[in-house]
Amino acid sequence: MKRVTIHDVAEAAGVSLATVDRVLNGRPGVRKTTIAKVKQAVDTLNYKPDVFAAGLAKKRTYRFHFLLPNGPNAFMEDLTREATSHAETMSGDRMHVHVEPIDAFDGHRVAGTLALLDHTVCDGVAVVAPAFPEVRAAIDRLQDRGVPVVTLVSDHPASNRRHFVGIDNVAAGRTAGRLLGRFLPRQPGKIAIVAGSLGLRDHAERYQGCREVIEQDYPHLDLLKVREGRDDNARNADLVARLLKENPELAGLYNIGAGNRGTISALSASGQAESVVVVGHELTPYTREALQADVFDAVIAQDPGHEIRSAIRVLKALCDGVPIIDGQERIGIDVFLKDNLPAVTDRPDSTE
Repeated sequence: MKRVTIHDVAEAAGVSLATVDRVLNGRPGVRKTTIAKVKQAVDTLNYKPDVFAAGLAKKRTYRFHFLLPNGPNAFMEDLTREATSHAETMSGDRMHVHVEPIDAFDGHRVAGTLALLDHTVCDGVAVVAPAFPEVRAAIDRLQDRGVPVVTLVSDHPASNRRHFVGIDNVAAGRTAGRLLGRFLPRQPGKIAIVAGSLGLRDHAERYQGCREVIEQDYPHLDLLKVREGRDDNARNADLVARLLKENPELAGLYNIGAGNRGTISALSASGQAESVVVVGHELTPYTREALQADVFDAVIAQDPGHEIRSAIRVLKALCDGVPIIDGQERIGIDVFLKDNLPAVTDRPDSTE
């Protein structure tokens, strides 16, 4: 059976190859009627691009830079570990993945790192981008220099980044709000919110989603002012200890970001762990143990391996000028209770 190509899609839709490319990659400048024609042709022909075959045919080498936060954050450690692993295994496939640590709370330094990159250094960049204006400007300038940028985990939609790889963080926050509302009795209660920083878009969006659900469906619950711990275990331990002391009848707690070990430590030391419903993020050895010990009630998680593989595929597709397969690159939201924990896999000790 003859394989359907982008040429077939263009012919069926009655448009140019460039127009098909713009539609499939979600670029602006195409009329709605033309977009509809192209998508109809894709569906009718059942067109499925092969991004890796395209690269091999061109016999080119791909150099991708991943800018990932450093520090004691187990999920970011997992992202780094996955990226490093792919850097080792894909070098024979003309893929070179370089991992560079950044401080996601320092917008100026992230912008400075992006400013040093161009085509002489790399062919594509994936970055966990804090939502600061200087970072947006640096992403836009890098795009202008012809290097495609993909945001990872935390989006920066105001920029000209080409694609976002990560979960729907508003939906994740709504999920947390729903869990808290359903787990708690239908009576007045206070909910504490601990974030790394609302300057990180993923944290801000999770807070937005949680607040929407609580205010709409559980108005008897009162969200306290957000406390920011910069994803630091010691800061979170201090914040949570003070929250529990100031609010002895605290009903629930949502830990939006990292710093879970500090949150768990403060809850365990307080003796109030069993009376507070706690929802956190990312499945690590510490959050797993907290679920098993009934310190945490639910953990919302995402797959770091899927995100790294997806970012590599997306960057390669952008370099090759071929379509991105949305269904393949959609990152799912997992919800874990103590009853559905996956089997433990070997991994190095973490500081999260």
